[in-house]
Amino acid sequence: MGLSYVAFGIFRWWQNIALSVVTTIRALKVTLGTWVSTYHPARRTFTHQYEYPERPAQVTPRYRGFHRFDLTSCIGCERCARDCPVSCIYITKERVPGRKGFRVTSFVIDYTKCMFCAYCTENCPVDCIFMGSTYDLSCYSRDGCLVDFAKLPLEIAWGRASLNPTAVALSKSVLEPVDEGPGGA
Repeated sequence: MGLSYVAFGIFRWWQNIALSVVTTIRALKVTLGTWVSTYHPARRTFTHQYEYPERPAQVTPRYRGFHRFDLTSCIGCERCARDCPVSCIYITKERVPGRKGFRVTSFVIDYTKCMFCAYCTENCPVDCIFMGSTYDLSCYSRDGCLVDFAKLPLEIAWGRASLNPTAVALSKSVLEPVDEGPGGA
């Protein structure tokens, strides 16, 4: 009985090795097939199917990209900052004499910490923050990952224009918020 058990064990061992070799060959066949089919002879690169810089990636309607923020309707309740599980939203506000509410002077999101969970958008009472469809905000320094939406022009912050690294870099030189907020002059 011991000899047949050992023979069965060796048979199963060889069977597992054969199965792993066949699985690896199948995976390499798919990988090499894609690699060869994407070769572009004029450019001598493998970009036929994945032409990211020239042709932007297709974004689905429910994609959660970089935030969009409407400073004109924000009431400064800081609910988004409280709901953020990684504490990447920093809001600075001040009271404005002669009217109700606050003036949001700074609304910073630190994208080095943000995990794009969209919890900040769910409980906003005035729907002034939502997830946009921008997927690329590449920059060369960590300072470029700190986006102050109060300093961005409204058409970029709210989503009518593209949120891009150049606009974020230019907003670093703006000293005052671009809008007074709700009820402002």
